[in-house]
Amino acid sequence: MKKVNFYVDGFNLYFGIVNAQYNHCKWLDIEKLAQILKHNSHEINRIKYFTSRINNNPEKQKRQKAYLNALSTTKTELIFGEFRTNWMKCMACGNGWYDSKEKKTDVNIAVNLITDAFKDDYDVAIIISGDSDLVPAVLAVKEMFPKKEIRMAFPPTHESNDLKKAAHGSFKIGLQKLEISQLPLDLANKYGEAIKKPDEWK
Repeated sequence: MKKVNFYVDGFNLYFGIVNAQYNHCKWLDIEKLAQILKHNSHEINRIKYFTSRINNNPEKQKRQKAYLNALSTTKTELIFGEFRTNWMKCMACGNGWYDSKEKKTDVNIAVNLITDAFKDDYDVAIIISGDSDLVPAVLAVKEMFPKKEIRMAFPPTHESNDLKKAAHGSFKIGLQKLEISQLPLDLANKYGEAIKKPDEWK
């Protein structure tokens, strides 16, 4: 059996689902999905989910908190970057707006991918993302660790030709796999506190 690690770009996966209008699939069990995506010759060693806690919308924060609490009941490791909101101003008209962006996720994935390869923590890495900023990290692992296998699992609507070329192989995550990889509607954390799927996601 080959050891496989999953590296999941949380926002890339989320917006892929949203853009495809698969809103009923947002309550996604990453561990279940990993079990479906892996080959029969793979044994899951680690699942890492990279995201940032949003801070610019109370209702969205509430839904994200419920989802992250639900994921914490599985064998999925949560790794956080930053969510920054900055005031932007148009130099031409003088109008301003708040611009929110997620930071550090692609860097965190790249660092973990290379560090875990160095520690011989996996034989196969499956990256769930369509972010082409990950190409240098994929190429670095292929060059430094030629026995390691890197595969891309693209979220709906988020494919990257550059990542296809860089990785050893790639595939797209389809609707059926998402639908059968949903968390229970109601569950509880280790303290017995109830966690419910947000009504807006039902």
